[in-house]
Amino acid sequence: MTVHAHPDDESSKGAATTARYADEGHDVVVVTCTGGERGSILNPAMDRPDVLENMTEVRNAEMARAAEILGVQHVWLGFVDSGLPEGDPKPPLPEGCFALGDVEEQTARLVAVIREFRPHVIVTYDENGGYPHPDHIRTHVVSMAAWEAAGDPARFPEAGAPWQPLKLYYGHGFSRARLEAFHRAILESGQESPYTEWLENWTSDRPDPGTRVTTKVPCSDWFSRRDDALRAHATQIDPNSRFFFTPLEVQARVWPTEDYELVHSLVETSLPEDDLFAGIPVDLGGQARRAG
Repeated sequence: MTVHAHPDDESSKGAATTARYADEGHDVVVVTCTGGERGSILNPAMDRPDVLENMTEVRNAEMARAAEILGVQHVWLGFVDSGLPEGDPKPPLPEGCFALGDVEEQTARLVAVIREFRPHVIVTYDENGGYPHPDHIRTHVVSMAAWEAAGDPARFPEAGAPWQPLKLYYGHGFSRARLEAFHRAILESGQESPYTEWLENWTSDRPDPGTRVTTKVPCSDWFSRRDDALRAHATQIDPNSRFFFTPLEVQARVWPTEDYELVHSLVETSLPEDDLFAGIPVDLGGQARRAG
């Protein structure tokens, strides 16, 4: 189970991993906490009145197509996008949004999904949300609370029979080391690197999350599926954006993995890992290891 803030996050963060595990026969479910209603249209081709007037329906359809491409199940948690406040000072968050909602209610909903799908592995964001969007940070808070509560019969008894996942990871996709590896490979090929300005402006106000990686999942054979799923989110993903700067063959050669940090494990494993299911028995008392 992967837990994300908005539709399109599942395709920009760990999508090749989920596609790989789905193809290998695992049941993989993506949980999206909000509907992405306040997301800006980042693809000029989609900046049209008919799209703006029907943003919720459009983003629902985009998410359904992306899930189909990745071969995953999908669940909406049902909360309202908080938007990304901009300006100095930043405006207050809108009333009723996810980031201002009741954490206990939000946790209860995620616990119910965990107990229904019974995943052995959960992937979510770190304490910084991957990047400091209020919905990403709230996704971290709710995910951690649900991890603690899902197996406790005294918590949220109305949410179904207790189920304890065995491992919890943070996804870490945007490390400086990864960008530098792509930057060098492109320069060595004689091309101009699109990462030069990005790296020059890299902020050092918090540690590089790439230094926290414990688990690298080989999944380069699924990079093209990841990109197709990204393009399915046409309102959010410009096909000429930086997501597609680096040719797939360069990515497969230079950085063929998606990277994670093991945060909690109730099974024995040794680090570093190359599999999110490392240490989990193939058969758990008659329960086949299929939930992802």
